[in-house]
Amino acid sequence: MASNINVDSSPAFAHIPPWVKAKLRPIAIEKIQQVYDWVETEIIPAERIFKAQIKDKRWQNPPIVHELRKKAKAQGLWNLFLPNHFEESPGLTNLEYSCCAEIMGRVYWAPHTMNCHAPETGNIELLAKFCNTEQKKKWLHPLMNGDFSSAYSMTEPDVASSDATQIGIKMEITDKEVIINGRKLYGNCKYNDEVQVFILMGCSDPTNPNPWNRHTTLIVPSNTPGFKQIRNLTIMGYDCAPEGHGEYIYENVRVPKENIILGPGRAFEIAQGRLGPGRIHHCMRLIGQAERAYELALVRCIEPRKKPRGKFIGEFDSNIERIADMRMTIDAMRLVVLNAADTMDLQGNKAGRYAIAQSKIMVPNALLKVIDEAMQMYGGQGLTQHTPLPEMWTYARFVRVADGPDSAHRHQVGRDQMKTAKDIRARAEEYTRRYKELCKKWGQEPEEFWGIV
Repeated sequence: MASNINVDSSPAFAHIPPWVKAKLRPIAIEKIQQVYDWVETEIIPAERIFKAQIKDKRWQNPPIVHELRKKAKAQGLWNLFLPNHFEESPGLTNLEYSCCAEIMGRVYWAPHTMNCHAPETGNIELLAKFCNTEQKKKWLHPLMNGDFSSAYSMTEPDVASSDATQIGIKMEITDKEVIINGRKLYGNCKYNDEVQVFILMGCSDPTNPNPWNRHTTLIVPSNTPGFKQIRNLTIMGYDCAPEGHGEYIYENVRVPKENIILGPGRAFEIAQGRLGPGRIHHCMRLIGQAERAYELALVRCIEPRKKPRGKFIGEFDSNIERIADMRMTIDAMRLVVLNAADTMDLQGNKAGRYAIAQSKIMVPNALLKVIDEAMQMYGGQGLTQHTPLPEMWTYARFVRVADGPDSAHRHQVGRDQMKTAKDIRARAEEYTRRYKELCKKWGQEPEEFWGIV
């Protein structure tokens, strides 16, 4: 059944490339328009209400979010991220969801109103992919229903967690339970009592000769005895309430053995299944943040109260060029993200790892610059709470290290590309061999090439 929405005239589709529009099914077109209308009419006008409501109750989700979550759920704007190969999916492809996620990203907390926020998206996809029937009933279905929230706990303060084989929190697996001891960083703040589940990665078999089989992933209820939060971690000075980022200690924490996901020693298999989608979701939302920053810059360009030397700031050549660079950067980064999403749909998360890494490396770096330029156009006000720009910039900077720092992804991409060097050198040698044959044919003396074959 065709959609009645005209994708060539609706502002919801204004920045979606033609090749993507051609792939959108009617269900996706309807959802993209719904999400656009939701963010424009329900979320952006409520930004200052949200801020006011969390001012005195930092670690409680504000009443307006609870109200909007009920309303969004009733409208079918719920769990849109889960890919369509899961039975629990609402039916969108990764590419189609990308278009929704960008719009959600225009306001940091907008995805939360649709149960499409981090880390929920990655965690729900993990549980849907790897949990058994009983685990799904106990943990997945309540998360999908929005009954409580979850956290993902992987990073540690005492090791270089960018090499995940070094993760060292101890897990002793007995016949009936898992006993946990160690420290963790990140994972949403336990001060918010809606966060009731932590998905924990730890070392259960430290002497295993294969370092990729030493670790286990399991579910830890947040109220488990011995599981303590030391403090909330600020990000560039922001406490990121009401979700936050905790610093944790586990002291003889005991959870039932049946809380192990997939099986002992299979944490890396699980992590790779989770981190691909999680990484790309961050980048999808960041495109929306950058679009919002760009729009704020345009608003500033024609602000009548701000006319240095009697001119709108948008009339200065330097700012005209700045706007052009911002526009082109966002459009280019959108193509990178959409390509990654489409690759995941066509070839799977594992085959799409280069495109995912490309997004993770390029998008936050490029869009940091876009948001920074918007801040620059606002002058001193651009550094204050007068606009959402500083928080947008901080989120973009955070995404550079969320789910792994740039250098780790660059190393992976570079290592994979080096594997192609042998075949490419063989091709170059064949070019030279063929060149020498042509020299004989045409009676020309071959030239020596220094530095190439």
